[in-house]
Amino acid sequence: MSDGHAIDPAPDCALCPRLAKFRAENKSAYPEYFNAPAPSFGPRNAALLIVGLAPGLHGANRTGRAFTGDASGDLLYATLAKFGLSNNRYASAANDGLRLKQTAITNAVRCLPPGNKPNGEEIRTCRPFLTNQIKRMKNLRAILCLGRIAHASTVAALDIKQKDAPFSHGARHPVLATQIMLFDSYHCSRYNTNTGRLTARMFENVFATMKTCIEIAPAIAAE
Repeated sequence: MSDGHAIDPAPDCALCPRLAKFRAENKSAYPEYFNAPAPSFGPRNAALLIVGLAPGLHGANRTGRAFTGDASGDLLYATLAKFGLSNNRYASAANDGLRLKQTAITNAVRCLPPGNKPNGEEIRTCRPFLTNQIKRMKNLRAILCLGRIAHASTVAALDIKQKDAPFSHGARHPVLATQIMLFDSYHCSRYNTNTGRLTARMFENVFATMKTCIEIAPAIAAE
């Protein structure tokens, strides 16, 4: 359960009954999997926070690390390496030795939802963890939202009106009274990449723009 100030749910979090039930079902079906709320990954003093939707069944729900073990992680971690935001050790496993630089990764919903579709109540229930994480990241300069749901939840966590920061791929929105810039991209899912909705070049263009924001920040420890 949450203590009210945590950035990650407890392994036995029961705040969302449907997700807790589904998690228990997957513990029986896949006993070797992580099968718990996926924690955030990366340094707390990062300049960039990447927000995805939720763990994938055979991705973070299996490995216990965000975007690790499924197709969405292939593009994300390759792009992070290309822009110098990791040590380029990604091998689809939580013990691969990968370390992020100036970057942290989390999800709007930390538990695997049935059909990869959390409902509105579950998104709202999990949002305090995202809100707390943003508040604790004192060096934060940029947030990248992968997809509409991640965008909407992040905008709510930042107390911004949705109409003032509409989602579109490549969009950027200043977060008033802060040093943070909010960026949007289509989610790097297999569906989006296979259909051409998102290409590697489109994804890299977002990172190229974001990197400018990160590089103007004060020196930040990479580890």
